[in-house]
Amino acid sequence: MAKYSVTTITGTSILFSKTVLVLRPKFNQKSFLFLGLFQLVIFTKKDMLKAVIFDMDGVIVDTEPLHRKAFLKMFADTGIEVSSALYGTFTGKATLAICRELCTHFQLSQSPETLMNLKRKYFNEIFENDLDLSLLDGVFPLIKDYHKNGLKLVLASSASMDNVNRIFARFDLDKYFSAKLSGADLKESKPHPEIFIKAANAAGQATSECLVIEDATNGIKAARAANIFCVGYRSANSINQDYSDADVVISHFEEISYPKISALFSKKNKN
Repeated sequence: MAKYSVTTITGTSILFSKTVLVLRPKFNQKSFLFLGLFQLVIFTKKDMLKAVIFDMDGVIVDTEPLHRKAFLKMFADTGIEVSSALYGTFTGKATLAICRELCTHFQLSQSPETLMNLKRKYFNEIFENDLDLSLLDGVFPLIKDYHKNGLKLVLASSASMDNVNRIFARFDLDKYFSAKLSGADLKESKPHPEIFIKAANAAGQATSECLVIEDATNGIKAARAANIFCVGYRSANSINQDYSDADVVISHFEEISYPKISALFSKKNKN
């Protein structure tokens, strides 16, 4: 019976006939070296961090004082008094979702959209006149570090896209990010994981290859629900936030430089 030999890249001889496929391994030292390197590449790739998803308010820039001023003006116009405890639960949520809660809690006659537009009007006025607004310490070097090392960067913020674009234009950040998502454009708000799942898709990576940086309880819970490794950023401006669901908690961005976070991420995947 005629047989035909084909030599593969590893040097293995494969013999074909009409009725049987016969494998006759011809492994040599080079074959084992190739297979070892192949397996090393496969397992290394699996453990690699490929994308970082940034929250914006409280992580890239501290606009919380501006939002607070805008909300307080809206509360005054609406005739409601919001306790500090209730206000603290709003951190990380989209404005429309907050306004829906307010309408239900206070049984308001105004629509959530009316409250949202009023708050945004005040925020825009405050933003345009606030010349002291700056990026948070250490975040710009971190963004450049990640970008230089080939990580895909995606923004996933509860802020409106108009506000996102204002911040990115003021600080020239667009060239570092491959995508920007606004929770205001989505069906669900943090702590629902929708925005982070969509952010991973926008990066073109599996959630297991992504990392989220968040400063708020709702964002951290959303990352956990999306099954994405989460860095909780405890800044000086973070108040009454729960970091217990974060995989790592930091106070300075130097703690998650590219070499450090890559090592932490690989260690997490091996556990």
